[in-house]
Amino acid sequence: MWGFVVGGLARLALPGPDPMPWYATVALGLGGSMVGGIIARILIGTAGGFVFAFLGAVALLYLYRRVVQHRGITGPSARRLPPGA
Repeated sequence: MWGFVVGGLARLALPGPDPMPWYATVALGLGGSMVGGIIARILIGTAGGFVFAFLGAVALLYLYRRVVQHRGITGPSARRLPPGA
């Protein structure tokens, strides 16, 4: 449930279409929680909680769009559907 909520909010935070199934949203949220937890541990020395999980998921989604889909988060490329969708 946590992964779905965090992943869903990350998808809402970045504009543009994100055609992905529910299990990819869960993986995005769980991966973001891991990345955010590691960053929080390095920066503040403790678990970051929801805020760092959300920021980690947004960062992973941004990287996925830039590297895999070759799209940005602003401009005309952000609003178009990714190739093969």
